[in-house]
Amino acid sequence: MRRHTLEASGTTCRVLQGAAMKSIDFPPGRPHYSATDLTLTCIANVDGSPACYAVTAEALEDHFGARSYRQEDLLLALETHRDAIEEMARALFKLTESHNIVLRSGHFRFGM
Repeated sequence: MRRHTLEASGTTCRVLQGAAMKSIDFPPGRPHYSATDLTLTCIANVDGSPACYAVTAEALEDHFGARSYRQEDLLLALETHRDAIEEMARALFKLTESHNIVLRSGHFRFGM
């Protein structure tokens, strides 16, 4: 088992290889904003293990109406469109079998 640590929030994300993902849940919580990476990172649970997904500011601006890369604008876009974003995160978790993913503009543009 490999481990990835999300440094900004101290959350540990584990990557389990070779097992089909059965359950992916998105607990409520405030996303973490990274000014360095221009992302919002959210927590998930994959088969009961901690996981995380990040959404780029570019994706939020291009596809979900964020007015700018400012934290407030990105948070509003994510909260307004959380269902669609989590649906894409769920699909990418399943496709990659990873517990740490980044959703970029192209994922939403082409529907993966």
